[in-house]
Amino acid sequence: MLISALDAPRRQLAEIDYALLWSVLLLLFGGLVMVYSASIAIAEGNRYTNNQPAYYLVRHGVFLCIGLVAAAVTFQVPLALWQKVAPWLFLIGAVLLAIVLIPGIGRDVNGARRWLSLGFANLQPSELMKLFAVLYAADYTVRKINVMHDLKQAFLPMFGAMAVVGMLLLKEPDFGAFVVIIAIAMGILFLGGLKPRLFALLSVGLLIAFTILIVVSPYRRDRIFGFMDPWGDAYGRGYQLSHSLIAFGRGEWFGVGLGGSVEKLFYLPEAHTDFLLAVIAEELGFVGVLVVVALFAVVVQRAFAIGRQCVQLDRLYPALVAMGIGIWFGVQSFINMGVNMGLLPTKGLTLPLMSFGGSGILANCVALAILLRVDWENRQLMRGGKL
Repeated sequence: MLISALDAPRRQLAEIDYALLWSVLLLLFGGLVMVYSASIAIAEGNRYTNNQPAYYLVRHGVFLCIGLVAAAVTFQVPLALWQKVAPWLFLIGAVLLAIVLIPGIGRDVNGARRWLSLGFANLQPSELMKLFAVLYAADYTVRKINVMHDLKQAFLPMFGAMAVVGMLLLKEPDFGAFVVIIAIAMGILFLGGLKPRLFALLSVGLLIAFTILIVVSPYRRDRIFGFMDPWGDAYGRGYQLSHSLIAFGRGEWFGVGLGGSVEKLFYLPEAHTDFLLAVIAEELGFVGVLVVVALFAVVVQRAFAIGRQCVQLDRLYPALVAMGIGIWFGVQSFINMGVNMGLLPTKGLTLPLMSFGGSGILANCVALAILLRVDWENRQLMRGGKL
C-alpha cells in the first residue's frame, strides 16, 4: 500500500505533456533571472527597497515558490470540480474588482487603483479574473451549447456579465486586462459554436466600442499618439516606448550580455514588469527574444492541441478551458511583445510567466496546472482508465 502511494506521483509525472512543462519552466526561471537583471539597479537605488539589490529577486522567488506549490495542489483537482465552482469564482472575482475601487481599501499606484494590500504583498484581482473568465466562459458555453446560434440566449447574458466586469476594470483603470478578458470570452464563445457572421458583427461592434473608449479618454488618446510617433515627444508621452526601442536597437543579434543593459539604469520605467522584454532584447539580442517567442508559441500550440484532443474524447468543458488558456497566454504575450516593440500602444500588461508580480505568477501557474490536468485526464481516458 505504501509503495503504491509513493508511486502515484511518479505515475502522474510520467503522464504529462513534457513539451508544455519544460516550456513553462524555462519561461518561469528565465523570468526570475531577467527580473533580477532588470531590477538590480533600481532596487539598489530605492529607499522603498532599503537599497537591497536583490529585493525584487527575493520577492519574485517567493512568488514563484508560492505559484509552484499552488500549481501542484491545483493539478490534483478534477476538471469536473472546476466546472461546478466556475460561476462562483467569477462572482468572487467581480466582487474583488468592486472592492478595489473602494477608497481606503484599494491601493493606488501611478494613478491606477488595481491592488488590494495583504500586508506582505499586494493582490491584483484583475489577474485572477482572467483565470476565472476562462473557467466561467467555458462553463457558460457548455450550458448554452444548444442555443449558440441565438443572439439573445447565447450572447446577451455573457455580454451583460462581461460588461459589468469591463466597467469595473475601466474604473481602475485597467484597459489591458479588459481587452484580454474580452478576447478570452469571445474566443471561447466562437470555439463553442457562435455563428461566424454573428462573431464578425460582434467583433466590429467591439472595435467601435474600443475606439469610442479611446476617443473620450485623454490619457488613452495620448498613449495612441505617443505610440504613433514616440520620437515626437521622447521626453513625455513617448518616453517609455522610445527607450524600449533603444534597448532593442542596442541588443542587435546577440545582445550586450546578461547584466549589461544600460536602459534598465533608471532610463526605462517598469523594466522588470511591463518592459521586461526590452531588457531581454538588449542583453540577449534578437536570438534571446526569438527563444522567448518560441517558448510562448509552444505553450499556446500545446494548449490548443490538448483542447482538440478533448474534443475527440467528447470532453467539451475541458476542451474550452484548455483553448481558453491558450487564448489568454497568446493574446497577453502578443500585446506585451507588441507594446515593447512599438507595434501596439502602451498598456499595463505584463509578460506572462516572466514579469515581476505575485498575482500574475500565481494566476499563470494555476492556469497551466489546470491545463496539465486536462492533458493528464485525457491520457487516463485514452488508456481506458478512470478519472
